[in-house]
Amino acid sequence: MSSLAPPSVLLLPTGYYLVGGAFAVAISFLVLALLPAESLDRFWRRRLPLFAFSDASRIAISLISFAGFAILIVAGLFGSRDPLSNPLPLVIWTLLWAGVTLLQGVFGDLWSWLNPWVGPWRLVSRLSGGNNEGAWCLPRWLGCWPAVILFFAFAWFELIDPAPDDPARLALAAGLYWLFSFLAMLAFGYRAWSPSGEFLTVFFSMVARFAIVERNEDGRLGLCWPGAKLLAAAPLPTSGIAFLLLALSSVSFDGLSKTFFWLGLFGINPLEFPGRTALIGSGTFGLVLTFVLLAAVFLLAVWLGQRLAGSDHTLGQAAGLLVWSIVPIALAYHVAHYLTALLVDGQYALAALSDPFALGWNLFGTADIQIEAGIVAGADSAWWLWNVQAGAIILGHVLAVLVAHGFAWRLHPQPARAALSQFPLTLLMIAYTVFGLWLLATPTAG
Repeated sequence: MSSLAPPSVLLLPTGYYLVGGAFAVAISFLVLALLPAESLDRFWRRRLPLFAFSDASRIAISLISFAGFAILIVAGLFGSRDPLSNPLPLVIWTLLWAGVTLLQGVFGDLWSWLNPWVGPWRLVSRLSGGNNEGAWCLPRWLGCWPAVILFFAFAWFELIDPAPDDPARLALAAGLYWLFSFLAMLAFGYRAWSPSGEFLTVFFSMVARFAIVERNEDGRLGLCWPGAKLLAAAPLPTSGIAFLLLALSSVSFDGLSKTFFWLGLFGINPLEFPGRTALIGSGTFGLVLTFVLLAAVFLLAVWLGQRLAGSDHTLGQAAGLLVWSIVPIALAYHVAHYLTALLVDGQYALAALSDPFALGWNLFGTADIQIEAGIVAGADSAWWLWNVQAGAIILGHVLAVLVAHGFAWRLHPQPARAALSQFPLTLLMIAYTVFGLWLLATPTAG
């Protein structure tokens, strides 16, 4: 993302963290390989029941969310031109993309309540006297390829477009996307288009499977281990595999694209950063290349694992299950990458929401708050910030090994075959841990 927070260069003793991170992932694999399957199964199945939660207000909250979104679009078009005082870029890039993703990963599917489409769709459907189904049917072979294409467009706009923070430009893009999705929901039905074409719903629903809060069919909430709900997931089709790998590769490329190493490959002096307009070609190439390389290496690791285990499962079946282990890694990268933006730009968002049209209002009493940018500046702040980010990446990879091993048991009930099947994938996770920690510590520009 084009973070509005001030950039910083963290030059820390990276070698210790790289070795420690790789060691943690490797040890977790060895421990899992030695533990009996019954112990792991009991571990994942543990639940702590809480209380029931009704769906009665879901439509009302969605309509409020839509009204708020409409106000933000108007603010983007007619409010301040400064992206640090206009609430639209701050809400979309910081509160929604960074903040809601984190909340989804901890508390579950909050997006199903905040979704700004379901309320208007239900209202229009009732007023028109239609049913909940659309006039046309989506072919089953389409899977969630529409969401993959739209997510790539979103990632391109976020990472490559010259001015994704420009309020008017962002208002036009967000408004057109809402209208396009709404018309698709009317045409194909909300339940058909939302899980296959609306990329935010697809992304947030995948992230929510990692959460520690679970809601059963009766509406009762309960606590579970992080990632436990992933193990109950069905294998993803090819389009779902592509979507999850794209989610991870895009945030990885966001970090890579700003490094001195990447800029040097294209003959760019990072100390004289030319701006995003000069990097459109190399950025588009890098975004595609990162996805292709990650997909190729992941599929190769799964294929090698199945060969080592002597599996009779197809590559699609194995990859469709094991790709769910990407979710903890993608969430960890998301937290590490956007933590600075959340801490600084989140404060700007609170101020901007009190005065959305730059008219001197103070709706929530936060318009005049003092922005504490120093929370991410200085040696002491850099130390704790980098350790939180590094810890998130290491923990995400360790949990990914746990989840992958659980799926390995579903594919191969025999302990030796399950462990063998995970060896190449564990090597990939170790390499990605090292890569992620290197991204945090290497000098960046822009």
